[in-house]
Amino acid sequence: MRKIIYGALFALTSIFYSCDIDRTPYDSISAEDLFKDPDAIQVAAVGNYALLKGDTGYDGWVDDLHRISEYSGDNVTLSGSTTDHLFFLYNYQSITTNGRVARFWSNSFKIIVGTNTIIEQLPEGRSPEDDQLLGENYYLRALVYFQMGNVFGRPFNQGTSNLSVPIKLTTDPDEALVRNTVGEVYDQVIADLLKAESLMSINKGASFASKGSAQALLSRVYLYMEDNAKAQEYADKVINSGEYSLLSTERFSVMNTLKPTDNEEAIFAVTLNTSSDLAGQWDDWFTIGSFYASIEGTGWGEMYASRSYLDLIDQNPGDARKSFIDPQYLTDEGGERIPAVYWVDESYVYQFARTTDTGGTITFDYDGSNHTLQSEDVGGETIYYFDGPGGRQDVIFDFDLEKRNGHPKFFILKASLQENDVHLWSPMVSRLAEMYLNKAEALAKSGSDQSALDNINMLRQRAGVPEYTLGSLPAGKTVLDVVLDERRLELAYEGHRRYDIYRNGLTLDRRYPGTHLGAGSAFFQIPPSHPRIIEFIPEQQIILNPALEQNP
Repeated sequence: MRKIIYGALFALTSIFYSCDIDRTPYDSISAEDLFKDPDAIQVAAVGNYALLKGDTGYDGWVDDLHRISEYSGDNVTLSGSTTDHLFFLYNYQSITTNGRVARFWSNSFKIIVGTNTIIEQLPEGRSPEDDQLLGENYYLRALVYFQMGNVFGRPFNQGTSNLSVPIKLTTDPDEALVRNTVGEVYDQVIADLLKAESLMSINKGASFASKGSAQALLSRVYLYMEDNAKAQEYADKVINSGEYSLLSTERFSVMNTLKPTDNEEAIFAVTLNTSSDLAGQWDDWFTIGSFYASIEGTGWGEMYASRSYLDLIDQNPGDARKSFIDPQYLTDEGGERIPAVYWVDESYVYQFARTTDTGGTITFDYDGSNHTLQSEDVGGETIYYFDGPGGRQDVIFDFDLEKRNGHPKFFILKASLQENDVHLWSPMVSRLAEMYLNKAEALAKSGSDQSALDNINMLRQRAGVPEYTLGSLPAGKTVLDVVLDERRLELAYEGHRRYDIYRNGLTLDRRYPGTHLGAGSAFFQIPPSHPRIIEFIPEQQIILNPALEQNP
């Protein structure tokens, strides 16, 4: 029964990696060699990082985590169907045999057993270097359990007695496991991170765990637990450490092109590089970035920025975060963009119409009739509209775009172009901007409104958009609302949004174009109480271990 687990405990016998930092930074060494030399365990500890990224850079833990976490939010829109099981993640039609979810579970426990091996074998207090390695493995175990808990267990504030995932703290393959509770998993995550924080004293760069990465994750974990004082305390530890700094506006605009080691804002990232991770001819086609954009003829380019996200970021046309969105404009024979208006109709379908300027009057044909584009100034912003048979229709006056199945191609670049490799990307786990956002949210929930705004204003200033004051909040918005909006803008496509919505008791609003609305049982809105805000336990795991109770 207990072979189970997790796709097998062969992490113990075959998957360890050496620290050729310049080349990989994670490469391999066999477990057999590991235990011949007492010092080799220090080298093998680095191997658990390799399990985060997978054998090829697109089949590992972090790849599936991104797709599970990001596709089920409201920042993306899929332009068609696919036989890849990612489709079930996107449209909330969960299945118990989802191959991506099953692989995430399996890879998670491979990492857990790998970290358990190091924790069992490496004595504490032998040297600062050994304690650093030990702390890194406590951190990695905490990271995996935290994210597994997000995927398979309900938000902390919905009850700590809800079931989460099994806690395994040994390498014993015969250990009988059942699902622990949400509260127990959070307790374990906190204990591991505090231990990691106490052990680590060496910062080897953003490709490896550090005291700062433990503190950064503690800030997030406490925020998820609604312990606002602790969330703020640990955010401040990172901010005040002096080890990290916000990128300038110019460097932030090209953040996706930077290696983690060249990014002064990066606290911890799963580091990939061309030589070891995307070395094959077709490798770029299987990456996260490939699904978001087609660049130089490489990539599927089938999932785009959602209309919901675009409406939010378009409130400030000069927002530096728009550099990560690449609209695919059509051009005429002369290479000029083609003026057009577009909007989303009452059925959540995009409508486009090219415009003609006749002596300053802009007209267009739509639905068999000719219409005149009109405008008005609202609070300093120009709003465009036309009067149709059904009344006034607000529109976006811009340029025509390439489309797939009627969906305009707003490519997402945040997961591409690292070191100018088409779809190379090192997924970010923690960066300094999140600390300001964690602190702002904690302050807003504690009633310190001005201090909350001060923290998000640092990011708004960097993004080149107007800063907020208590008297300048958008109509109908609270301080917490604008903090969460800022979190959405800043951390988009980094795997946060789904959890930020549900842990705050909010309803996910997907009333915008996309194939998530194509099914007969489409979800237009998903409340935080819905059973499918978490994934099913993989069916194979329950077959192998009937003691694992399935999610409803």
